[in-house]
Amino acid sequence: MRIMVHIAAWVILLGLPLYNINRWQVPSEFIWIYYINAIINGIIFYSNYLVLIPRYFFSNSRIRYYMSTLLLIIVLFFISSTSYMLVFSHESRLRSADRPPGDTIENREESRPPRDRGFFRPFGPMHLYNFSFNALVITIFALGLRMLERHAQIEKRQKELEKEKLNSELAFLKNQISPHFFFNTLNNIYSLISINAEDSRNAVLKLSRMMRYLLYESEAGESLLNSEIEFMNNYIDLMRLRMSDKVKLDVNFPVKTENITVPPLLFISIIENAFKHGISYREKSFIELSMDVTKDFITFRCVNSLVKPGEEVSSEYTGIGLENLSKRLNLLFPDKHELKIERTESDFHVFVKIFLGNS
Repeated sequence: MRIMVHIAAWVILLGLPLYNINRWQVPSEFIWIYYINAIINGIIFYSNYLVLIPRYFFSNSRIRYYMSTLLLIIVLFFISSTSYMLVFSHESRLRSADRPPGDTIENREESRPPRDRGFFRPFGPMHLYNFSFNALVITIFALGLRMLERHAQIEKRQKELEKEKLNSELAFLKNQISPHFFFNTLNNIYSLISINAEDSRNAVLKLSRMMRYLLYESEAGESLLNSEIEFMNNYIDLMRLRMSDKVKLDVNFPVKTENITVPPLLFISIIENAFKHGISYREKSFIELSMDVTKDFITFRCVNSLVKPGEEVSSEYTGIGLENLSKRLNLLFPDKHELKIERTESDFHVFVKIFLGNS
């Protein structure tokens, strides 16, 4: 694409004189000078754009860059002036051959166009000023264009690195959640085997469904919200099997949602934390779980009681789930989510709100 833009620009620049020749009475020396300037300006631009700027300016050899550019401009100025002399000499010989009898040098000087006497005079001060100004503008343009392209490349590379970092961190967080989750779930099933064989078989069946979800459906990085809700319901059913009558469990999840996709295992850490630290076997306790889904956002609420310090089981995994949740939300939904965690003397509240892409 960039090459095509350069080619199109040169086609326009080189085609303008041909259009002017056909439309207006343009002196032939003007056409020659136009092409000489175009070629010299192209040399200045591409020498900076392709060679000098990448080799010296971007490698912190600024002095070499300035000296090389200055030397290039000086050499091209002499080439430009010499080319002008050749053009004017050639045109002068052609006019002399066509000069009528009795024509004098004074008449020729008076009839010479103003550009011949000043602006285009080889090695003249006006020509030096205009050539230097044009060369400076072209050099600055080449430098600015190259810096913009380099900045765009750096941004693109940073985005690719951030994307790779995001994928690696999400994979690490997911792998960190799964062993933590299965460790607690297998312990629950083990405790059920000696109590109720039928319940333990049902628990194994639900766990197999959850494993299928983890191994296959969640590998794509996104999963349907319906599948995620089913996964959470299976987990809650596993936890419900070993709950006592002193625990009040209130679950309010949508039965069916639109084709909304979410990152897998996004809310399970909240539920796991609630069952882990919100259930008491001596006193009444409760867990309230709810989810609201609209076309603009997803909200998830969890409120659970806090067990007394004497009943709380100390674990090295304490806090890992919610910490991972915060990291994943920051990575997946930057500036498009809310996470509120509040703790009172008796309750623990977690609120998550995710703004969808069409909001």
